[in-house]
Amino acid sequence: MTDLGDTVPPTAARPDGVTVEFAGELFTITRGERFTIGREGDLALDDNRFLHRHFLCIEETGGLWWLINIGSRLSATVTDTEGRVQAQLAPGARLPIVFAAMAVVFSAGPTTYELSVHIEQPAFRENVTHVDEDGVSTIGAVPLTISQKLLILALAEPLLRREGTGMSELPGSAKAAERLGWTLTRFNRKLDNVCDKLDRQGVPGLRGGVSSSATNRRVRLVEHAIASRIVTREDLELLDDPELVGNVE
Repeated sequence: MTDLGDTVPPTAARPDGVTVEFAGELFTITRGERFTIGREGDLALDDNRFLHRHFLCIEETGGLWWLINIGSRLSATVTDTEGRVQAQLAPGARLPIVFAAMAVVFSAGPTTYELSVHIEQPAFRENVTHVDEDGVSTIGAVPLTISQKLLILALAEPLLRREGTGMSELPGSAKAAERLGWTLTRFNRKLDNVCDKLDRQGVPGLRGGVSSSATNRRVRLVEHAIASRIVTREDLELLDDPELVGNVE
């Protein structure tokens, strides 16, 4: 159960500051500053020719902090860190930073990046209560079984273990099935189940077949799972639990 607390009107309080975290580094932004993110800028990610020179910026306007896509081609997926709210930030779009912490995930060529944005005085205060049932992990409105979460972890493991790892390094179905001690048939059946479940929740790009669209489906599943915090780096220990891997139905 989630209690979404109170939203503070923009006129009730002025934002104090924002912190951006990437690969263990912290960058503090104060009022009156404009912070840019891209191949160059205040946060220079790396020399990736697929990445805009200036892709995102953060600035304060009208009593709120905003995340703005100043690029021309790339989009970013933005979620609150509990995974309950998700938005696609297209070129030219802007999004108010109203949660205490937000995750930003985007791909440029073969490389996927993840950074987090923290605000000192969020306009949105939340009181969250998680209710867990045996064998079920509830993330927002999507309940996942342990086996479904293990499947996503097996696919997302390279990205969760290393910042900036490209989607091209995602394991294929056969390799991920081997990691879990499953047959390929069992892996594909469970992949269909979790993709169908998320598709019914409105997550796009999860309808796949046996051609190249199957690869695209795995990429989209991992991208959504990381952006929505369905799986995190802390969950990786589940892959090494002998009581789970190979035994979960």
